[in-house]
Amino acid sequence: MVSNSDLFSISNQKQFEKIALKTFRYQYENNLVYQEFCNLLHTDVQKVKTLQQIPFLPIQFFKSHAVVSNNEAPQAIFTSSGTTGMTTSQHLVTDITLYEESYRRGFSQFYGNIENYVVLALLPSYLEREGSSLIYMVEDLIRLSNQPESGFYLNNHDELIKKMMELHQAEKNVILIGVTYALLDLIEYSKSIAFPLWGLGGSTIIMETGGMKGKRKEMIREELHQQLCAGFGVSSIHSEYGMTELLSQAYSLGEGIFECPSWMQILIRDTEDALSYIANGKTGGINVIDLANRNSCSFIATQDLGKKYPNNSFEVLGRFDHSDIRGCNLMVV
Repeated sequence: MVSNSDLFSISNQKQFEKIALKTFRYQYENNLVYQEFCNLLHTDVQKVKTLQQIPFLPIQFFKSHAVVSNNEAPQAIFTSSGTTGMTTSQHLVTDITLYEESYRRGFSQFYGNIENYVVLALLPSYLEREGSSLIYMVEDLIRLSNQPESGFYLNNHDELIKKMMELHQAEKNVILIGVTYALLDLIEYSKSIAFPLWGLGGSTIIMETGGMKGKRKEMIREELHQQLCAGFGVSSIHSEYGMTELLSQAYSLGEGIFECPSWMQILIRDTEDALSYIANGKTGGINVIDLANRNSCSFIATQDLGKKYPNNSFEVLGRFDHSDIRGCNLMVV
């Protein structure tokens, strides 16, 4: 078992690969779902010596199986959002402190001390349901900020606009974390009351968590970020890349280019051959290695499309067409 101190002190690729391979062997031995999947691929565990040789579990397994690597009772069960009748993912978290340490250290790695920020959250579609890992994280960041102005906002746009203006005038550092459609709604509302937000700029960071949640038509990133930049008066839009099935997040500080914390990496698989990988700069399926997923599965083949660059940064370009129906071709092995 990899210790927390080893996990969160990774500082180079050699360390990452060593811990990843150790995690793979541990999860093969202790996660029956992952073990069966590896066996179906005829994986010879002793011959797995590189990241590329590790099997990646299709993310859909979190919808149909209990993906766990121990026999401990879950301390939290995170669930994905979904429309009525849709099967949702469940992430059984047997050590909630591991999740807390992961997102706290991840945030600090990209933004510094949380106490330097007022954290405002505009996440209505997440607040309105149970089991959101994003709400758990943001709620904790709000508490850790030790700023009385930090908090959640649902549909109270007037109050949020007033608060943002007050914080701007007080020259406070602000992070507004919002689901995409809610940020666009806020901009439109501010225009309707002749109280535009475009004068903020400066010390305000706008962080979108992605997703229209069926509320608006999907948009390409360039168009979306252009509208958000103009609406909030900022030069760039930050983004968070995370999901129910992960305990870590990647962040983009602008232009849709994401970077991972030191215990998380991605690989890009060939869309025609899910067991092969493609060169940097080419589009394929995103495979995530999240070493904080020690007690579930650290090697996940997502339904997202993206491309990776030589410095390990990456872009998210969309999702597989009809991904909930077709899924990943690893499912047919």
